[in-house]
Amino acid sequence: MAEILKHAVPKAEVTASLDQVRETVAGVIADIRERGDEAVREYSEKFDNWSPGSFRLSAEEVEKIVASVPEQVIADIRFVQDQVRAFARHQLDSMGEFEVETLPGVRLGQKHIPVQAAGAYIPGGRYPLTASAHMTIVTAKVAGVPRVVACTPPIRGEIPAATVAAMHLAGADEIWLLGGVQAVAAMAVGTDTMQPVNLIAGPGNAYVAEAKRQLFGEIGIDLFAGPTEILVLADDDADPFVCAVDLLSQAEHGPDSPAVLITTSREVAERTIAEVERILPGMPTRDYAEPAWRDHAQVHVVDSVDEMYALADEFAFEHVEVLTAEPREALARMTQYGALFLGEGTCVSFGDKVIGTNHVLPTRGAARYTGGLWVGKYLKTVTYQEITDTESQALLGRLCGRASRVELFEGHARSGDVRAAKAAGDALPWNTE
Repeated sequence: MAEILKHAVPKAEVTASLDQVRETVAGVIADIRERGDEAVREYSEKFDNWSPGSFRLSAEEVEKIVASVPEQVIADIRFVQDQVRAFARHQLDSMGEFEVETLPGVRLGQKHIPVQAAGAYIPGGRYPLTASAHMTIVTAKVAGVPRVVACTPPIRGEIPAATVAAMHLAGADEIWLLGGVQAVAAMAVGTDTMQPVNLIAGPGNAYVAEAKRQLFGEIGIDLFAGPTEILVLADDDADPFVCAVDLLSQAEHGPDSPAVLITTSREVAERTIAEVERILPGMPTRDYAEPAWRDHAQVHVVDSVDEMYALADEFAFEHVEVLTAEPREALARMTQYGALFLGEGTCVSFGDKVIGTNHVLPTRGAARYTGGLWVGKYLKTVTYQEITDTESQALLGRLCGRASRVELFEGHARSGDVRAAKAAGDALPWNTE
């Protein structure tokens, strides 16, 4: 039986706050549908105090901005993008195209076609999240997407140079200094100055996530997103200091980011809480991390490793960090998570920033039915069929006729009948002419 040493706020409070977000987002999207660029500019002025002559950066502007970024930052961006690109290429290589002959002259095939235009949303606001450019744009380009539109907001009225550099080096075809719901809506529905895209990927705040949710169906999206989540699994040997540091590393993403510890050791649980309370007051990002820890963190003490893994799967969290003596056990024991980070040497922050796997991952329990962003998200897996053998055509035509009539689909049945008639001379009693 699990003992909860720290509770989160009731879910009802979280749900109530989302209702206002939904209403606001719906209004902005409707306005942009009706007034296009004019509305986009008004919302950019209102929310970001940003109204340049053109939201899209020219090639000359991009070149000038990239040149202003320190060489070490550029080198680090290139290194991390190499890691992301290499992993995405391995993913692509794992996806097979094939054609098989299932009956004489019956060929069935599968191929992968990239979406023709993708939007990449790179969050800004308080933090310049350059890593999101790697995850969205590099992965799309590995998939073969011919047009990638990348949007990021200004930060306190300034151009986020490092983010622009990351977007450019990742291969973005268009770079727009535009953020929030107005960026997502513009990419989705299009305006006079921006052609629409087919799919939008990338993390963002509650308003960006809600805009993607409301527009899903009209466009594709990577996944339904919520606040960043971390779940740390710890046994008796885990270091409470490491547990605390890593929990707070994700709590700083936002005041609503859940950070959860499940451990088999009450001592580890209590010492982790104490370490958090010691470290938190001195964090530069305390204004986000403190309310996240206060309102959304949980600490559970369980009786066994079995119970630890079972409870972890119930959470179905975005990031799961396994600080146990045998961390690779989690690969066999868990089924519901966005990404696993195995062992003390592998922190969630590596996945966020540098290691090469994608950091756009499922939240709010979506790990029950989906993984995170990957190269396959930008590909449409399609099928094709061809029959060149007359005997097979007749066989399948007769079968189609019988199967369709069982379902009372006479039109389908007649299409099959015609193929059997063409291939083998079968009679068409329903054809009276």
